[in-house]
Amino acid sequence: MSQKTRKIGKVRKEEEKKYFGLDRKQRSRIYTILFFVVVIILFIVNNSADDTKQGPYPPNYNKSQGKVLKLSDLREKVVLIDFWATWCAPCREATPDLVELKKEFKEKDFEIVGISVDALTKGGVTEVDVIPFMKAYKINYPIVRGDELAISAFGGIKSIPTSFLIDKKGKVVAKYEGIVSKKTYVENINKILTNDYDTTHVLQTPEFTLTLIEPK
Repeated sequence: MSQKTRKIGKVRKEEEKKYFGLDRKQRSRIYTILFFVVVIILFIVNNSADDTKQGPYPPNYNKSQGKVLKLSDLREKVVLIDFWATWCAPCREATPDLVELKKEFKEKDFEIVGISVDALTKGGVTEVDVIPFMKAYKINYPIVRGDELAISAFGGIKSIPTSFLIDKKGKVVAKYEGIVSKKTYVENINKILTNDYDTTHVLQTPEFTLTLIEPK
């Protein structure tokens, strides 16, 4: 190695030692320490944040739920649960009978709950039609916004309307797919009210808490 090359190498080493007054090894240690200091600060900041803040919402969660209806609140009543939608022609045909049923049994331990699936069908475009529908048909029983959890809990709804008759103990006594005559409903509701029905194959009704749809 020439004398000139040795001088250049020596100069470079001296420059490295004089960079901020630190050599490479010393700078590396400082960078490592700074990295861990930043990590610790970020950890402290993240863990000192408001723990009450909610995380991501699960599917079908309605952030602004408003008033809700719990099926358990209707215990000690015979309940007719009706899955329906505004776009469903058979549902529209069956609605006047449900309105009349509510009137006929208004003095009895009886309630109807309409579960609208408009938000889940047809891309949800008919959801805005629910309140106008309620007003037009003068619906006199609670309507709630259905979700996929409720449909799944009831074993899946293959067609609408689909309805269930629930006894006072919260047991499913009957399931109907399609339009049901008012006469059939009246006969079966009266049997349940008078405890004159078959309890051999009754099943526990799944609980649900669904948002009420209320005309403004």
